[in-house]
Formats: sequence, C-alpha cells, structure tokens
Amino acid sequence: MERRSMFDINGEQCIGCKECIRDCPKKTIYYIKGKGKINNKGCLKCGHCIAICPVEAVSTDTYSMEEVIPYDNRTFSITPDNLLNFIKFRRTMRRFQARKIEKEVICKIIEAGRFTETVGNSQDVSYIVVSEQLNLLKQLSFESLKKKGEELLANPSKEDPSLNHYASAWIGYYRKYQKDPDGFDPLLNHAPTVIFVVCDHLIDGGLASSNLELMANAMGIGVLFSGFLVEAAKASNKIRDYLKVPKGKHIVSALVMGYPDAKYYRTVPRAKAEINWL
Repeated sequence: MERRSMFDINGEQCIGCKECIRDCPKKTIYYIKGKGKINNKGCLKCGHCIAICPVEAVSTDTYSMEEVIPYDNRTFSITPDNLLNFIKFRRTMRRFQARKIEKEVICKIIEAGRFTETVGNSQDVSYIVVSEQLNLLKQLSFESLKKKGEELLANPSKEDPSLNHYASAWIGYYRKYQKDPDGFDPLLNHAPTVIFVVCDHLIDGGLASSNLELMANAMGIGVLFSGFLVEAAKASNKIRDYLKVPKGKHIVSALVMGYPDAKYYRTVPRAKAEINWL
C-alpha cells in the first residue's frame, strides 16, 4: 500500500507552546502529554503550523521542506508607501521589444502565482506558456473572434452586452490579419510570450494573475491582460485543445508579456475610490 503523505510534529523538538493549535484553520492539531499532534485526515496542508512553530518542530513530506525559508526582516519586508507607489506606477504595456523572455525569468514570475493563496488551499491554478507557437495561437484566435463576432451580430448578447461593441471589430481584425499575417497584431502587439492562467475557482486564478503581473513588473517585464485572447479561447474548442486545457478548468486570464518598448516617468491620476463605510 502506498504511504500517505502527511504533516508531522517532532515530539522531541516540540515545546508545547500550542501556537500551532491556536493557528490551525481546520483545528486538526491537538495537545497530548505536553506535545502537539496532527490529525492528517482533516489536515488542510496549508502549512500554517510549519510557519508558526518557533522551534521548527513541524515538517511534511507532502511538499519539499527545502522551500521553507526562515523570516528575515531585511529580505521579507517592504514599506507600505513603496508597495503602493509600485502598484500606482504599473502600466498596461502594448509596446514590446523583439527580445525574448528568458525561461528562468518566466519561471520566477510563475513562482509568484504558485505561492498565491487559493480556496481551501486547493492549489488549483496552472499555467500554459506560449512562446514557440504564437503564430498558431494568433491564427486560431482571429478565427474564433471572427466567428464570435458574426454570432453576436446575428444574435446580440443580453448576458454580456459589452461584447456586442466588439463584434464588427473582431470581423475586421480577421480580414486585416488575412491580408497581413506578419504585420497586423492587435492581439499580442508582437510580444514574445503569453501565459494563460487556468484554474477550478475563478477567484484563485484572478489572485494569481495579479501577483504574476506584479512580479513581472518587478523583473522589468511589461504585461497586457488580453481579454480578447480569453474570449477567443472560451469560444473555441480548437484553442482549448491546442492549449491542452483540462476538461472543466477555466481560462481566467491571458497575460501577454515582453520587455517594454516604452518608458514611463510618472504615475497617472484615477477616479476617487467609491467607499461605503458601515
């Protein structure tokens, strides 16, 4: 019988402080003879017990313990003002250099998504990186959007009226692409990479996508969230098959990215936040 992966508390190291018991979201850790014990049947595998133990008594063979990093204020902290300014300064990028993004850079960007919180620690988010077959992605996307545009003109959407506005544009895109497949590129703007974020729970994919963009910006990579690519993929089984999207999974976002071919010097104004204080 295959051994079940588990979380465990080393009785010799445990000092009985009960911090793991107080912090466990599923209340699966109990106290016996002055030591903590974990009921793995109900364990969420979230790792709170590993993070909060002051003496490193908790471990797991579910994940690699080599990834665990002790807190260091010098490398783990960022001032609130710096973080806010970083968020304010981010720009949606539509101008990219021809330079490819290195694989190690892409992997580090995806790390920011991998460590993003998920519903019930489901860790249901996965990533599809397209860089070598962008021409095929463009072709399938233009075909899908043309078909969707024709359907919207014949039967305008009542569920999402905002899509009706794009119907004629998508058909026009297809025609222009047919005439100039190498030069006309309003979907990717000649970016070298697209990352599709796929998940079970929409909120998980949205949170991960946001963190991916912030990490990309921190590494000097510009990002465009392409709603058109997502719409094309939703409407086309060909694209889902090409991307090898697992059945039942949602394509939440498509991050078009590359090294920026534009330089910004300041933040921009925004409308005041609408806040309802109760």
